[in-house]
Amino acid sequence: MKHPKHLNLAQIKKYFIKHGLKSVVVEFERSTKNNSVSTYPPDLNDLYRLHSSIILNKRLCTLEFGSGWSSVVINHALKINKKNYENIVKKKKLRFPKAFQHFAIENEKKYLNISKGRVEKYFRKNDVKFFYSKNIMTTYNGIICNEYESLPAINPDFVYLDGPDQFNIFKKKNNITIARQDMMPMNCDLLKLEFFLTPGTIIVIDGRGANAQFLKYNFKRKWKYEFKKKYDQHIFELQEQALGEFNSSQLSFY
Repeated sequence: MKHPKHLNLAQIKKYFIKHGLKSVVVEFERSTKNNSVSTYPPDLNDLYRLHSSIILNKRLCTLEFGSGWSSVVINHALKINKKNYENIVKKKKLRFPKAFQHFAIENEKKYLNISKGRVEKYFRKNDVKFFYSKNIMTTYNGIICNEYESLPAINPDFVYLDGPDQFNIFKKKNNITIARQDMMPMNCDLLKLEFFLTPGTIIVIDGRGANAQFLKYNFKRKWKYEFKKKYDQHIFELQEQALGEFNSSQLSFY
C-alpha cells in the first residue's frame, strides 16, 4: 500500500483546491468560525488521507460504513481514477462490475439524507449508492458484537469503516447493547465478508480502536496491520498470493 505524504493544514487546503474541492475547504473554515453547526464539519486531515489513498492505490470500488463529507471525497477520488484508468480496466477485463462506484451504508436516516443531499450538490443524482440499514446486536463465533441487517451486494477493494452510530442500535444480545457511553462499536460485517475479499483489498478504520482490535484478532487470512497513531487510523491490507488469473491481473494493475 502507498501511503499519503504528511501535509500541514495549509498544504492540505491547497491540495483540495488543486483537485477542485474548494467547497470542502470553505465548509471547514465556516465550521471553525461557527460552533453552532448542526452536522459534523469536515476533518481536512482525514479527508485528505482518504482521497489521496484511493488515488495512490488505484482503487476501483469503495464501501463506506457510515457517511458524511467522506462520501463526497471518496466519490471524487474515484472520478479521478475513472478518468485515468477506465480504458485500462476494460482492456484488462478486471472483474469489477461496479467499477468506479462508491457505496455508503448508514444506520441514521437523518445523516443519510444530509449526506445524499451533499453528494447531489456536487455530483449527479444517485452518483453515490446510499443504503439505509438498521444496526443490531448479534454474535460472531459466540462473541457479542453488532452488525448491519443488510449490505450492498458488492466486493470492494477499499473499505472505510466509520460507522455505525453506536447510540442507534436495535435489539440486545444477552441483555447487552453497545448503545451506552461505557460500551463501544464492535461491528462484525467485515469478518463475515472476509473470504470474498480479494488480495490487495485495503481497509481503513477511523478511530474505533476496539473495533479494529476485534477485527485483527478474528480475521483468518493474511492481513498486514498498521496503526497510524498520529492520525488515529487503523489500516489493514490483504497480502496473499493471487487467487487466480483475474486477481493476478488486478494486482498487476495496482
